[in-house]
Amino acid sequence: MIQKVLVLVGLGIAVTTANCSSVQGDGAKQATTPPAKTEETSDVKVGLEVGNKAPELEFPSPEGDIIKLSSLRGQLVLIDFWASWCPPCRVENPNLVATYGLYKDEDFNGGKGFTIYSVSLDQQKDRWIGAIKSDNLFWPSHVSDLNGWQSVPAAMYQVRSIPSNFLIDGNGIILATNLRGEALGLKLTELKK
Repeated sequence: MIQKVLVLVGLGIAVTTANCSSVQGDGAKQATTPPAKTEETSDVKVGLEVGNKAPELEFPSPEGDIIKLSSLRGQLVLIDFWASWCPPCRVENPNLVATYGLYKDEDFNGGKGFTIYSVSLDQQKDRWIGAIKSDNLFWPSHVSDLNGWQSVPAAMYQVRSIPSNFLIDGNGIILATNLRGEALGLKLTELKK
């Protein structure tokens, strides 16, 4: 597990942030997402950088229904990569729950409403479903191919550590990446009408 400690000198508070990473060994460091190869679609490139159109995702929910990322068009969407076995993800989940509750019905520049498209890197369905219930992740869009680090959506989005996320607007354009803690709420406040 990779850890960074940020000391807020003025407040005298220490905050630990961590990631679960697919990178192993003594020299493990937080993986950064290299620029994706892109393909042209109308005026906007499909890719993983801010300003690109987010690649389509289409994966099964816990009930077995296929949920397409594009079915959420018109809303701001946080594509959130996480897993039940990832302690930093579970620590971040209360922030996501609170942020979703505050912003789900707001109007934004670039979208009406806010939702989360949760992509789990779990391998065991019962643990995935248990974490959704236990952490009160009450938004409707949860998906997983149950392939762990070999997850197709994680590979598509070049996810090397979790939690990891992409904020997209109502047209599927990436606005920001890896917004954790207060950063997500601040970005959503900035985007409000």
